[in-house]
Order: sequence, then C-alpha cells, then structure tokens
Amino acid sequence: MQTGKFVTIEGPDGAGKTTVIKKLVEKLQDRGFNHIFTTREPGGSAISEQIRHVILDVENTAMDARTEALLYAAARRQHLVEKVIPALDEGKLVICDRFIDSSLAYQGIARNIPTADIWAINHFAIEDYLPDLTLLIDVPAEVGLERIYTAKNQRQFDRLDQEGLDFHNLVRNAFLAFEKEEDRIVLINGEQAIDAVVADCIKELEKHQII
Repeated sequence: MQTGKFVTIEGPDGAGKTTVIKKLVEKLQDRGFNHIFTTREPGGSAISEQIRHVILDVENTAMDARTEALLYAAARRQHLVEKVIPALDEGKLVICDRFIDSSLAYQGIARNIPTADIWAINHFAIEDYLPDLTLLIDVPAEVGLERIYTAKNQRQFDRLDQEGLDFHNLVRNAFLAFEKEEDRIVLINGEQAIDAVVADCIKELEKHQII
C-alpha cells in the first residue's frame, strides 16, 4: 500500500527548479523530515538517463516531435516503476523535477501536438500515478532564457534550451493555463529571492498536508 507523498516541481526552463529542490530539501531536513527521495525527469534511473541523453543531445536536431513525446513517455514509465513507486511504497516524500505537465506543455502545446494525444501516451505510461501536489515555479520566458545563457558554462545547455523565445513563451503560458485548470497545481513566484521561493513552497506543502 502506498504511504508516501508525490510532489512535482514544474516550470519553464531557467525557473530555478533544481536550486529550489536542493534548498527545499535542506530546509525540510532541518525540520526533521529525512524520509525524502529526490529525482528528475527525463532520467532518474539508468535506462531513463540513457533516454534523456538521446532527447537532449544538441546533435539530434532531426528528432520528430512525436518521437520526442514518445521518448519522454518511455523514460517516464521506466523511472516511475523503478524509482518513484518503490519510494512511495516505502512511505517517502518523493520530490521530482518535472513530470507529466512538462510533456503537456513542451510536446503538447509548444510542439503543437494535440494534448489529448500526449495524455493518451502518458496515461499508458503512468497509469493512475499523478502527483499529490505540483509546485509551478514561474518566471517570464525572457528571465528564464537570460538565466540559462548566463549560466551556460555551469549547467547542461541542451537541445530544448536552444529553442527560441516564442517556443518558451508557449511553454510558460501552457503551465499558467494548467494551473488555472488543475487544483493540484500551485503557482510560485520564481522571480523572488531563492529563500522566499523555498518559503512559499514549504507553506504550500503544509497547506496541502504533504508535510
């Protein structure tokens, strides 16, 4: 029987998700929450990390949008059954950097694939495993891209990072639309100082009885 909680961190590229997760876990551990498992998508397990490399390789410019969507779903399935579900069954708080909402935003809205098709392949992949709570770290696309280019030498600069401003605006607007449609998605202002972003995340975890 699943006893853990599943939290996903979403947002456009450059929103600072990775930094937020690191600081959030530190704060939670300071408060005595040590049963935490952090992971990411695409990736998180050996097979999924190999798929991640294929998806994000800057040389793979010929990749078809539907191929990309299918690869994300395949990586998600492997990651879910190998890492996420066992951690939830152990009663852990699972914090995952990206999940199904990213596929809906990037491959659905931004790549112009019907979101019903993205839902279909991902429902096959995840069955009924949806997050208990999704924290959407929001920044304008211009801010995210500026952060990406500023930190270009300190982080992976992948194939999706190289998309133009119009693409990243579509992604951001998709996430904002999802937040209005889904009760499990909560908007967090990612333009604040990192400590304020993390504090807002903790408030939402408490409000939704995750911690």
